[in-house]
Amino acid sequence: MFSPSREIFRRYTDAETFDKIVEMESVSELWARCIKEFPQQTAIEDNGVSYTYEQLDRDAALLRSLLKKETAAPRRIGIFAPNSYDFVKAFLAAATLGACAVILPAQLDETSVFGCCMKYGIDTLVYAPELSDQTKLAAAKRPDLLLIAADQNGEEPAPMVFPKAEDPCAIMFTGGTTGKSKGALLSNGAVMQGVVNGCYGYEHVFSLRYLLILPLSHVFGLIRNLLTALYTGSSLFICRNTKDMFRDIAAFRPSILVLVPALAEMALTLSKKFGRNMLGEDLQYIICGAAAVAPYLVEEYAKFGVKLFPGYGLTESANLVSGNPDSAEVPESVGYLYPNQEYKVVEGELWLRGKNMMDGYIGEAEEGVYEDGFFKTGDLVRFDEKGRLYITGRIKEVIILSNGENVSPAEVEAHFNALPFIQDSQVFEDRNEAGAAILALEVVPRQTELSKLGEGDPKARILEELQKVNQTLPLYQRVNKITVRDSDFARTPSMKIVRYQK
Repeated sequence: MFSPSREIFRRYTDAETFDKIVEMESVSELWARCIKEFPQQTAIEDNGVSYTYEQLDRDAALLRSLLKKETAAPRRIGIFAPNSYDFVKAFLAAATLGACAVILPAQLDETSVFGCCMKYGIDTLVYAPELSDQTKLAAAKRPDLLLIAADQNGEEPAPMVFPKAEDPCAIMFTGGTTGKSKGALLSNGAVMQGVVNGCYGYEHVFSLRYLLILPLSHVFGLIRNLLTALYTGSSLFICRNTKDMFRDIAAFRPSILVLVPALAEMALTLSKKFGRNMLGEDLQYIICGAAAVAPYLVEEYAKFGVKLFPGYGLTESANLVSGNPDSAEVPESVGYLYPNQEYKVVEGELWLRGKNMMDGYIGEAEEGVYEDGFFKTGDLVRFDEKGRLYITGRIKEVIILSNGENVSPAEVEAHFNALPFIQDSQVFEDRNEAGAAILALEVVPRQTELSKLGEGDPKARILEELQKVNQTLPLYQRVNKITVRDSDFARTPSMKIVRYQK
């Protein structure tokens, strides 16, 4: 059991900047500081319009007046909007009213929207006007539900409410890569710990230029991309469509990007083809997580003068558990644990408790989720001698062979992913022609590196190199069948690979 200190990150930032990174109890406290310190700075750029911190504060206060409702019961306000200024305004209005914001993904259909309103006890639904059709069923079946279009404002601003750290702030949906999504309840203290954790481990922290590409309905997008940007007095350009990502980069010239590996891979591929300007001339950092980050990405971005920092987190931990400021030295690690959390490793599994952890799942059984006050992450891990964390797999994905050996797919995949021409891979249990269980491997090639394989059929050369790696593995980890894919794997909205089910 160990509780890390924030001091481990001090050496990566100058003393004056590091001391400005202070912990706060609530989103309201964060926002009060923002409008005091950065009133005339640009907070959000969206759809061709720039909004200062002062203007965003005024708009959130006007919407807050429409959301205000006299009730003794805890408030749950649904936020149903795509990435937009209206989403940011609605979330801030709800959070600074002391309510719990239930973040609904914009792709939900009307049945799912109604189901969420019922399951999560939503009393008010703030929706983007273009999503009004998806709210009609909820409006018809819940006459008590207050519906407010996100572009509306009240006549007079309502003051902020300052909740306590333990008061609920948000309900976020988990990724659901191997099962259904669950709603995790995050307190104000947990959200703010995640926000502050996003400031550790790199030199320039305040007044950066962020591009928002990740969905705000995902914890990585909401906490690390949006709220850490606001906390640091940075400007955030909202990219409404990933197809416009590089056009927006050219126009906005961000200094920092928050990406999942699949997007980082795409940006790298185009940069290699068309030049460094695809990333914008001002880009310094990429924060990368939500899925395994290949060391290849760290190494190749360094050639462009961009520092890519892998990290690890969960929806249940308000996103951020660890970050790797030493990525140039150990790119395969997800770094040091952030402060105000305790951990222990039980039979290889990481258990966590601390300020950043959720208060529980809403409407879901929690049997087996906690033990001795620790949240059982389901992630298999190891630490090196310096205390840096490495993810070696997921318990739910472990394959038990007929001889009793346990195989972690992620651990095996890491060996194949180390090849520069392999972008992604998936190890899974399959059957041979006789019906016996075998280990199978599917890979997605990295097209930019195929020329390094030499002459001959690229697919045959890939198979040859994969077999060389395969022969170096322990017998129980060797795969019996290898397939080189012509297309990418199916992915979740947060771009994680959807695992094959037995």
